[in-house]
Amino acid sequence: MDRRTLLTRASYGTAAACIPLGLVASLPTSAHAQVTDLNDAINKAGRQRMLSQRMGKAWLALAHKADTPAARTVLQQSMALFEKQLAELKAYAPSPAIRDTYAQLEAAWGAHRALLLGTQAPSRDGAAALLAADAKVLALAHQGTVQYEAASGKPVGHLVNVAGRQRMLSQRMAKFCLAALLSVDTATATTEIAKARTEFLAAQDVLREAPQATVRVRQELQLADGQWVFFDAALQRMEPGGANAARQVAEVFVASENLLSSMDRVTGLYAALGAA
Repeated sequence: MDRRTLLTRASYGTAAACIPLGLVASLPTSAHAQVTDLNDAINKAGRQRMLSQRMGKAWLALAHKADTPAARTVLQQSMALFEKQLAELKAYAPSPAIRDTYAQLEAAWGAHRALLLGTQAPSRDGAAALLAADAKVLALAHQGTVQYEAASGKPVGHLVNVAGRQRMLSQRMAKFCLAALLSVDTATATTEIAKARTEFLAAQDVLREAPQATVRVRQELQLADGQWVFFDAALQRMEPGGANAARQVAEVFVASENLLSSMDRVTGLYAALGAA
């Protein structure tokens, strides 16, 4: 089995050590100096959606008060990348409407960032406010992605958007799972996970069957399918209030990072088609 399809089911400390192996090579810790073309813009705009959910996931992992060095690193790197890409996308904006979206996103991000960096350590008490703030950031980041896709007007632009959204869904499912394990609005979290699961599986079929899908794209999607098996199994084991919450947090965290890594590669491959 390919190394990228492996998930170590171990203590949180071991899980933390696994994360950089699969993700650092795929997800940049800093973006390019500037947006290179519209496909790159769609890719980065879509990555902002993902980062809004990934930051929430990392914050909630810290709220579980497990041994979370990986979660702390993920949170810090995600915040830095979000801010860098926000500046790039705002500067590249080809229309007043897109510039306005990113001005609004900048304001929403300011409020969200303040909660992420609050003087109080992440905890269950602050989770509801955190989730509300990241929802606003996600909505505006999605709006910007759709606007950039419309500016492209090409089928491959839509595929970059779809593939990029898969990254977000992976983090959204993990975020809500960690919220449920913290007993934060468990009913809503369960509903959102089920909705995201359905959307994720349907979109994988779209990406796999697209006429533009190259052999390399299909290979990466197959690897992602392997990661999905582990991630979905971890989600299915979700037991709010159970005795094994720390282990479940670790499994979901690692599996979601591995799936994110795979889908980021798929998104990058589709984005590169426009430059070919």
